[in-house]
Amino acid sequence: MEVPSFSLSTCYNLTMSRLIRGAKIGATALLSPGAAAVIFDERREKVLLTQRADNGLWCLPGGGIDPGESAEETCIRETLEETGLEIQVIRLVGIYTSPDLIIEYDDGNRRQPIDMTFEAEVVGGELGLSSETTDYGYFAIDSLSGMGVVEIDLERVLDAFKNYPEAIMK
Repeated sequence: MEVPSFSLSTCYNLTMSRLIRGAKIGATALLSPGAAAVIFDERREKVLLTQRADNGLWCLPGGGIDPGESAEETCIRETLEETGLEIQVIRLVGIYTSPDLIIEYDDGNRRQPIDMTFEAEVVGGELGLSSETTDYGYFAIDSLSGMGVVEIDLERVLDAFKNYPEAIMK
């Protein structure tokens, strides 16, 4: 499958927070480790996205790593909490740690994300909504442009669709 290219600078930014880019801006923020799941449909043509309750944007299921938890455990827990799906991690898509990107929240907190993105498959549960999500769906890659996908998640989705033989480090 050919993966279209999108200009990440034209994607929507978070509204409850904002993405800030700048040379080594991560030095002004705390590190924030997290994990997310890329879940494809059976034909590997569409990806599952959830619509966030806080800002209405579309994203991958995922979230912050809790103390005493591995990245894989976080991916599994967050996916269950946000979608109702039980998953099994298949592979690491990539580790995303750009020191040139931070997330600034409305309360003034600034975080440099350290995100581990995994490809996963559904092994149980039932797809549904949670207190963090208002909608969900499987979407073809060519429908994502202009859809309101969180910018940093769009990059990870595009990388997962490319199905590189090894994990990416960005």
